[in-house]
Amino acid sequence: MPLSPIERIRLDKAAVDEGFGLKRSDEGDWLAYDSLGAPASIRLTFSEPKYLVAVNHWGAASDLSERWQKWPDGEEPRPPAGFTAFVVSDTTPLHYLVREIRRLARSLPIEPLRIFEAQTRNLPRTTEAERLVIQRVGQDVFREALLSYWEGRCAVTGVAEPRLLRASHIKPWAKCETDAERLDVYNGLLLTAHLDAAFDAGLISFADDGAILFSPQFAEQDRSTLGIHDHLALRRVAGKHLPNLAWHRTFLLEGRSA
Repeated sequence: MPLSPIERIRLDKAAVDEGFGLKRSDEGDWLAYDSLGAPASIRLTFSEPKYLVAVNHWGAASDLSERWQKWPDGEEPRPPAGFTAFVVSDTTPLHYLVREIRRLARSLPIEPLRIFEAQTRNLPRTTEAERLVIQRVGQDVFREALLSYWEGRCAVTGVAEPRLLRASHIKPWAKCETDAERLDVYNGLLLTAHLDAAFDAGLISFADDGAILFSPQFAEQDRSTLGIHDHLALRRVAGKHLPNLAWHRTFLLEGRSA
């Protein structure tokens, strides 16, 4: 059944409002959009009583698959080739899903690596000072990617003041073997300054379910003074975070059991 004028308006508003303002030619009943700010395309349609959102960015689709309902393979209407479709029940989650796609497309591999390579391609790397300049560029790119991935909020507390947030590597920059690993948002957490300091020092870590873990060397009085308690947890954990969190628990959690 062709899209009604009102559904076209609702779909178009979701795309444009959430950063996909470049309208392309329709593909059947799928409305097509690109974004100037994210390396992704989306396709939107309505199949009574559901809204469908399809994306061609594999990294975004993979992350979304852990939290959003996928449209079954082979189900009509089928998304265009190369697109993965998700289903929502109303216009509010429709807007949120499109916003998430843009956010993830800007932060997930390999977009931070592409930006870093473009910014450092012509920079010298001979001296230690020159290598530190490269590292600072990479850390700035990494921070921007984490801000996008975590929606500008601490991965634990939800604090949104950017001056209080730190881009914390799970596996430290110096321990990574490649720039792709250094700039992978799944190798990082956006943390408030005090949590970042404790995490970097190996005084805290996180379990696979996001629960906070404490080093026995982190005194309970200090934890209490800082407001770091055992009810804190990561707001979400993607599957691709797990190997890096395991590395942190193994090699950095201070005073860990053998």
